[in-house]
Amino acid sequence: MSGALAEGTAHLRSRITAFLNFCRLEKGLSANSLDAYSTDLARFKEFVGNTQALPGTAEIRHHIDNLYQSGLSSRSVGRHLTTLRNFYGYLLREGEVATDPTEHLRTPRQWQTIPKYLNLGEIEKIIQAPDLTKPTGMRDRAMMELLYASGLRVSELCKVGLGDLNLEMGVLRTTGKGNKQRLVPVGKTAVLAVRAHLENGRSALLKGRASRYLFVTARGGCLTRQAFWKLLAVYGRKAGIFHGLTPHVLRHSFATHLLEGGADLRSVQVMLGHADISTTQIYTHVMRSRLRDTVEKHHPRA
Repeated sequence: MSGALAEGTAHLRSRITAFLNFCRLEKGLSANSLDAYSTDLARFKEFVGNTQALPGTAEIRHHIDNLYQSGLSSRSVGRHLTTLRNFYGYLLREGEVATDPTEHLRTPRQWQTIPKYLNLGEIEKIIQAPDLTKPTGMRDRAMMELLYASGLRVSELCKVGLGDLNLEMGVLRTTGKGNKQRLVPVGKTAVLAVRAHLENGRSALLKGRASRYLFVTARGGCLTRQAFWKLLAVYGRKAGIFHGLTPHVLRHSFATHLLEGGADLRSVQVMLGHADISTTQIYTHVMRSRLRDTVEKHHPRA
């Protein structure tokens, strides 16, 4: 590699590092978001290869075409393009580039997929699945009740601290994406399940050890999101629910049932912690789909 090419490649690498540091320190992005940005930019750097200057529109367009040819979905390609938009937006603000080469690139059209959700009967079955004679069963019941009552992300649920949930007021404080805090109301049923966990399940798991987390393992740490995914899958099989049951399905069920009950979209957006209401609007598609099914089943001229 010549000196000029090595210098150019090193410059791109250093700009990527600076951008990731900015996202971590200034924007407070989560570890998952940082990992996604890092992975996307590493793939971009590998594609453009030994460049003497920061890649422009032509190179970025070729990269996007290559992503399509590799078999990525429109949604995944769209995520890569969003990463590049954020990266070049940062470079523009820092004076590293005079114009944003991603400005006129079109975002790939993505078919909106209606999120999976459970009906009320299925929610009842999955919540009743844990064995309440065991400390882990009380913990798992409380976690599912709280998840369905609040619409938390699974990472938020697992990291709920003892001081984050006010049982008297029925209010939960959580920290979501971008290190943003929000308050979410919690219903009486979930509060009762958490109380039972605190009074009997949690202490039996800890056996005198201290922990700042509400939902703990026998070692005193918080239950990981991967472990909760596996637990939920087991309870899903026990309840006879097999169609891709994940913690996000309970979050989707929370939002869908709220809107069906008459909640406004803005309130649901705040409780879910969505930065943009357009993300929340996917749930209106769920409601329209259900209404269409109702008409087709019950209208005499459908």
